[in-house]
Amino acid sequence: MKPLPKMAAGEAPRMPSAPVLEVRGLQVALPADADRPHAIEGLDVRIEAGRTLCIVGESGSGKSVLATTVMGLLAKGLAITSGDIVLGGEPLLAAGRYAPEKSLRALRGRVMGMVFQEPMTALNPVLSCGEQVDELLRNHGTAGPAARKARILEVFERVRLPDPQRIFASYPHQLSGGQRQRIVIAMAIILKPRLLICDEPTTALDVTTQAEILKLIAELQAEQGSAVLFITHDMGVVNEIADDVMVMHRGAVVEQGPREQVLGRPREDYTRMLLAAVPSMVPPPPRTLPGGPALLAGVGVGKTYVRRDWLGRAKPNTALAGASVAVHRGETVGVVGESGSGKSTFARCMIRLIDPSEGVVRWGDSEVQSLPEGRLRQLRSRVQVVFQDPNRSLNPRRTVGSSMVEGAMNFGMDARQARALAEELMDRIQLPRAALSRYPHQFSGGQRQRLAIARAVACQPRVLVADEAVSALDVSVQAQILDLLREIQRDLGLGILFITHDLRVAAQLCDRVIVMSQGRIVEEGPTAEVFAKPAHAYTRKLLAAAPQADWSAARSEGAVRSAHRDTH
Repeated sequence: MKPLPKMAAGEAPRMPSAPVLEVRGLQVALPADADRPHAIEGLDVRIEAGRTLCIVGESGSGKSVLATTVMGLLAKGLAITSGDIVLGGEPLLAAGRYAPEKSLRALRGRVMGMVFQEPMTALNPVLSCGEQVDELLRNHGTAGPAARKARILEVFERVRLPDPQRIFASYPHQLSGGQRQRIVIAMAIILKPRLLICDEPTTALDVTTQAEILKLIAELQAEQGSAVLFITHDMGVVNEIADDVMVMHRGAVVEQGPREQVLGRPREDYTRMLLAAVPSMVPPPPRTLPGGPALLAGVGVGKTYVRRDWLGRAKPNTALAGASVAVHRGETVGVVGESGSGKSTFARCMIRLIDPSEGVVRWGDSEVQSLPEGRLRQLRSRVQVVFQDPNRSLNPRRTVGSSMVEGAMNFGMDARQARALAEELMDRIQLPRAALSRYPHQFSGGQRQRLAIARAVACQPRVLVADEAVSALDVSVQAQILDLLREIQRDLGLGILFITHDLRVAAQLCDRVIVMSQGRIVEEGPTAEVFAKPAHAYTRKLLAAAPQADWSAARSEGAVRSAHRDTH
């Protein structure tokens, strides 16, 4: 069900109106050592009030550069060489020059708001979440601390944050990835801007929360007539919310038009390739697995945090209870569930990034749940992790080549072998070997995630624990990474524990799936069985909330709209 109907029965044809955002002839140059001259080349965009323009394309296509250019937040090393940007009739950019920074700052938040792709880079780690949103309201003249807090708590509830009072006082590192993303969304919408720029806003969200956020954005459009520039790699989301679609590749527009035309009757091969890369919700036939003892196993694993109130009284909070898993050679086990369901807590207990409160954790034949870090370090090459946020894996002060060889050398590989392995992995993730000398900030979000995966594989682990490892990738690169994981698994007999909120990815990659809710496992079994006949009501709810990716429906709807217009 679409969050915002696009044309009601009996509605008159839409007449053109003045655009909220208009971009004309925008050209943004890349640094001299880049693989192409321009991040954006000759781009035109027009978005009217109440309309949603979805921009899709592979990682590095220029989608995020467009968003940051409109916000006046262009990264260092990029240069605007020509073009104009007009917001609500007011020029932000003319002949490659921005309006004064004071003018742009006054517009950010109140007239244009942005949801960034990576919430940990958008949030201040030393301020509580409530303080950060309150600072935004203060800077835009919202008077009275009591009124500001009430408004913040109201918006926290609207974006489905649990226990808004607790979240208000929490710091970003105390929240799950999905909860941090909802904080960023709350900051972007709290002043009800005329233009809302969303750069992968639902990347870190589970399907049920994603549906709520899309509904919330639609409500903002209905209330304020806001225009939405929505950047995403999720073609199912595009099918749900878009009025118009723009397809980008290497900085240029490949195809654009109404949603039903671009999705239902694409003209360009590149667009057809993107649509074909969307994973199916129907799992493939079960594989024959090599079997043998578990490479990674947990029995009755639990984690309870104890917080104390101002009187010193203990207040336990159980984040994980009685969870068990076994990952064998050549097997991929998926863990799915809503944000805050305990997926990442389970994974971090299994790799001893946090200490479990109860249960047994084994890496091969070694029991590790209570090993001191000194002894544990000798075993860490067995189990490597790919985090949801690639910035947690890559040191911003070191080249990606240095980061990639570091782990391999820490576990005994000499420098020459480590460098050769790094170059081979760059070939596998389809980035040029010369890019080993670049720094993380010189890559797109999707490229950084591919580098993080390569860095983990460079340690030659027996088990790879992937915590939302492909969540930042567009569908075509995602398909390449999934193929890469399968290839590595086949060649090395790697076991994979795969944490994801993307049910389509779980359907295609995982041999078995575990479904979690509120810190407990509610269902598990072979992926094909769980997806075909879910036994638990919670599993059925998750599957029902997944965005539909039926392009024939887009074609049918387009035909209905065309007939409707012809009768008027």
